[in-house]
Amino acid sequence: MSSTVVGMAVGAVLAVVALTLGFWAFVVVAVAIALGGLVGRIVSGDLDVRRLLDVLRGRRSSS
Repeated sequence: MSSTVVGMAVGAVLAVVALTLGFWAFVVVAVAIALGGLVGRIVSGDLDVRRLLDVLRGRRSSS
């Protein structure tokens, strides 16, 4: 599935939630989608957790 299709699906889900359940439900669903995407990238090996933690701590390296 392409990034465009996934983005459109996520946008549609967020729009439906915002219209039916309100702003705070929209925020909760958006955070859950972001966390799910992060976990998916970690599990698939596309994201290195150690590098991510180093960046969040401010320890950036060029290697």
